[in-house]
Amino acid sequence: MKMSIRPIVQEDFRNIQLLARKSWHMAYKELIPSKVQINYLERAYHPSMLEKRMRHSLFLVAVYNESIIGFINLSHRRECGIAELSAIYLDPDYIGRKIGTALLNEAIACVGHITKIYVTVESDNQIGRKFYEAKGFKVVKEFDEDFDGHLLKSVRMVLKQPCL
Repeated sequence: MKMSIRPIVQEDFRNIQLLARKSWHMAYKELIPSKVQINYLERAYHPSMLEKRMRHSLFLVAVYNESIIGFINLSHRRECGIAELSAIYLDPDYIGRKIGTALLNEAIACVGHITKIYVTVESDNQIGRKFYEAKGFKVVKEFDEDFDGHLLKSVRMVLKQPCL
């Protein structure tokens, strides 16, 4: 499979929105009510928000046959070596093909020296949790979170000394 990873461009916004919706509905189908998902996705993936994320954080897409099949969004503070993984989503048809691993590795390489990467994931999101655990992320905190009026059981995880 010949895939490439590159930074997001404005022309990708519509495809990012579609992919976010598809992967969210698959990952959170039984965990987050559809209306809550739709409200969140409309805000988080609105073109103005994507523009902001594109300018102020690392936002990469995985492309296969000219289609976006995954993306990662990572914010980092260079001065302290800490990064926040705010999004990593794949087209459900491509899960299990090491695309998430490739995106994570590329993001780490792009931002340079990182001592810790944090991520928050819904506790029952088994696909997400298994992915992070396989990459070496460890649970540091479990908590309840008000997510647009819906109570989520969330898990905060950290990857220390990430390397390729």
